[in-house]
Amino acid sequence: MLSSPLVVRSETPLEGLDSSDVALRAARGLCNVHEHATGRSVGDIIRSNVVTRINAILVVLFVCVMVTGSVVNGAFGLLIVANSAVGIIQELRAKRTLDRLSILAQAPAVVVRESVAREVAQESVVVDDLLQVRAGDQIVVDGVVRVAQGLDVDESMLTGESVPIHKHPGDTVWSGSFVTAGSGVFQAVAVGEDAYQAKLVSEAGKFQLTDSELRRGIDRILRVITWLLIPVGLLTIWVQLTETGAPFNRAMLAMVAALVPMVPEGLVLMTSVAFAVGVVRLGKRKALVNELAAIEGLARIDVVCADKTGTLTENRMVLGQVLPCGEHQDRLVRRVLAAIAHADAAANDTMVAIADGLEGVGFEGVSVGCVRPFDSAWKFSSWSVDGDECRGVFVLGAPDVLLPDGDVAERAQRMAAQGLRVLAFGVVDPSSVLAQSPDSARLRMDSSAYVDDAWGLVVVEQAVRGDAAETVDFFVREGVDVKIISGDNAASVGAVARGVGVCGEVVDARDLPAYSSEPDAFAEVVCRAKVFGRVSPEQKRDMVRALHDHGHVVAMTGDGINDVLALKEAAIGVAMGSGADATRSVAQLVLLNNSFASLPYVVREGRRVIGNIERIAHLFLTKTVYSIVLALVVGLFAINFPFQPIHVTVAGWFTIGIPGFILSLAPNAERARPGFASRVLRLAVPSGVIIGGVTVGLWVMINPGAKASDADFMRASTAVFAALIVMAVWVLAMVARPWNRWRALLVAGCAGAYCFVFFFPPVARLVKLDTSDTGLMLSGLGAGVVGIALIESVRVLGRSALVSSVRQAVSTRWNG
Repeated sequence: MLSSPLVVRSETPLEGLDSSDVALRAARGLCNVHEHATGRSVGDIIRSNVVTRINAILVVLFVCVMVTGSVVNGAFGLLIVANSAVGIIQELRAKRTLDRLSILAQAPAVVVRESVAREVAQESVVVDDLLQVRAGDQIVVDGVVRVAQGLDVDESMLTGESVPIHKHPGDTVWSGSFVTAGSGVFQAVAVGEDAYQAKLVSEAGKFQLTDSELRRGIDRILRVITWLLIPVGLLTIWVQLTETGAPFNRAMLAMVAALVPMVPEGLVLMTSVAFAVGVVRLGKRKALVNELAAIEGLARIDVVCADKTGTLTENRMVLGQVLPCGEHQDRLVRRVLAAIAHADAAANDTMVAIADGLEGVGFEGVSVGCVRPFDSAWKFSSWSVDGDECRGVFVLGAPDVLLPDGDVAERAQRMAAQGLRVLAFGVVDPSSVLAQSPDSARLRMDSSAYVDDAWGLVVVEQAVRGDAAETVDFFVREGVDVKIISGDNAASVGAVARGVGVCGEVVDARDLPAYSSEPDAFAEVVCRAKVFGRVSPEQKRDMVRALHDHGHVVAMTGDGINDVLALKEAAIGVAMGSGADATRSVAQLVLLNNSFASLPYVVREGRRVIGNIERIAHLFLTKTVYSIVLALVVGLFAINFPFQPIHVTVAGWFTIGIPGFILSLAPNAERARPGFASRVLRLAVPSGVIIGGVTVGLWVMINPGAKASDADFMRASTAVFAALIVMAVWVLAMVARPWNRWRALLVAGCAGAYCFVFFFPPVARLVKLDTSDTGLMLSGLGAGVVGIALIESVRVLGRSALVSSVRQAVSTRWNG
C-alpha cells in the first residue's frame, strides 16, 4: 500500500523557483540527497573481510602455535592477512567501478527554474522544485501533479499493479514509478530520505553475492563440511593433547596441523575474487552489473528474448517517405503532419523523426491539440486539428490497428514486410469514443476500423545495428535460442529478424491464446516460434513466464518502458544505457554503450567465472576431505599426527593457493552446466578419501612413535608428506585438464617448486623437512604413485554406465 496522498503546502509558480529559493532550501537540507548504495561502505568491506569465522579459527590456532615458540610453524597466519587483503582490495576495486558506472547510468532530472527548463543532477532537486516528465522518465522524488497532458504513470514497482494510472492535476506521483504516456509537471514535496523509494531502484548497482546455483552449491557444501569439522576437530584435540604421549610442544603443533587444513579458508575468498574481477572486467566494457547473479545467470541462459527496437536496430529513426492516399494532396498531408509532430510535447523517437524530416514544411495557421498521446498498449495517438484547410480529429499509428481491410491496408502490409515501419495517418469521427475516453479506447481495440478517411502512410526507418547479425550468430553457435519480441508489425519484425539471422515462424501476438486461460497452448507457440510482433507489455511478461515454466533460463533485452514487465520477470534482465530510466532500474545488467554486441563478452565472462570457480572448488574441497580423513583415522587409532603446521601451509602453496588464484582468473569458455555441487563432490570426495587413506596408511607403517627423537620423526614425516604432495599435484593436473601450454607449465612449475622445497637444504631445513633417508623417501614416492593409480582408476570407473546412472540419481537429489 502506498502512503496517503501528498498535499502541496504552497504552490510554486509555474515559472519555478529562483536561485535564491533553491539556495535557501539547500541550506536547510531540503534537497534530494541520499546514499546511493553501490555496495557496502569501505568500513563494512574491511570489517566483513577481517572479522570472519575462518579468520577467528586461524587466529586461535596461530596463538596456540606461538605458545610453543615455533615461529615458522605460524606461517599459516599469513592466510589471515592474505584472505583479508585480497578480499578487501578486490571488493574495493569493484565498488569503485560500480560507483563510476552508476553515476553514468543515472539520468538527470529536468527542473523548471526561473521559467527555464534545465537538466540537473538528481541530488540537486529541492523541495518545491517543478519537475518536467515525459514518457519513459522515472519519477525521482514524491510530488503533486501541477500540469498533466495525457499523463499515465505505472506504479507497478511499488504496488504490483501493472495497469498505468491516469494522473490529473492534484494527484500524487511517487518516486520509483515511471511515466508510460503523455507528459506533465509536478511539484516536489518529499525528497531524499523522505521520498518513497522503490526497492528495485534503491537496490540497483549493489555489489553483493546474490542467490545463485553457484552460491547455493558452495553454501550447501560448506554446511556439510562444518558438521564434519565439529566432531573430527574435537576428536583431534583430545587425542593429540591427551592420548599420544608426545611432548607438549609436538602435540600442540600436531593438533594445529590437523585442524588448519580442514578449514576451507580460500573457497569463499576465491569465489568473491572471481566475481569481483568479473565486475571490474565488465565495467571496462561499460556494462553495469546491478546484481552479481547476472554474471552467472547470463552464462547459464538458453533463451535470449530480444526486443527489436534499440536492440537489433539503432535508436535513431529517420523519416523515409510520406505517401498520400486518395485525393489528399502531398503538401497538405505534410503540413498537418509537421504541425502535429512539432506540437507533441512528449515526442517519441518516431515523432522526432517526422518533425526532423518535415523541418522545412510550414504549418502556420494550423492549431493542434493532443487528445490522446501515443501509448504502446493501443499503438496510436490522436490529435485535434483546426486549420484553414482542414479540421477534425486525426490519428497516427499502426496500420493494422487503424485501417480497415482494403488497398491502403494491403499496401502498408507489403511495405512492412520489407522491414519498414509504416504508420497510418487519417481522420476519425470527432464524436468517437476513441477521442474521448482512454477506457473506451481500450474497449475498441478489436474494432474492424478506426480511420474514417485515410490521408496517407508515413514510413520511418531504423537501421539494423552492424553487429547484430554477428551477435545472433554467436548465440546460435552456442546453442542459445534467440527470439525476437516486438510491439511492431509482425511482418516488419520478421523482415528485420531474417536480416540478422533469426529465421523461423513469425507470429502476430494478437492471435495468441490468453496465457491466463490457456497457458499450455500459449507456451507451445512461444517455445516453437522465433519472431513475435504486435506484442503487448503484458504478453512480453507472459512469454518469459511461459519459457520459465518449461525449464528455460531466459535473458530479456530491452530499452523501452514496454519492456519493463518482461525485464522484471526474466532470469536476467538486460537494459540499454540509453533506454528509459525504468528499464535500467529493474535490469540486472545495463549496457551503457547501448551495444547488443556486448552480450557475448558478458556470457564469456560469466562462463569464465563459473568454470574457474568450479575448478578451484575441486582443489579446496579435496584438501578438506583428505584432511578430515587423515585426522579422523589418526584420532581413532590414537596415534600422533604426521605433520607440523608449516607442512600443511607448504602443501597449500603450490597445490591450491597459487595455482587456484591463477586458474580463477584464467580464460575459460566452457559452457555452464547445472549440478555444480554434485560435480565438485564427485571429484573431490574420492580424490580426498584416497589421498587421506594412502597418506595415513603409509604413516601407520613408518610411524616411529610418539617417543621418537625429533630427527627420526622429521624423516618419517617428510616421506609421508612427499606422498601427499605427489597425489595433490596430480589432482591439480586433473583439475587443469584439458591441458594446453600454459596449464601444463603451471602444473610443471608447481611440481618443480616442491622439488626445490624438498631438496634445497636451506629451504628444507626452514620448513622442517629431512630427505636424508633414501628408503623412506622412496616409500613415500611409491605410495604417491599408488595413490595416483587409485585416483585415475576411480575416475575411469566413474564413467561407466551403472555408476553414471547412480550418480545422476544422487545428483538430482542433491541439487533438487
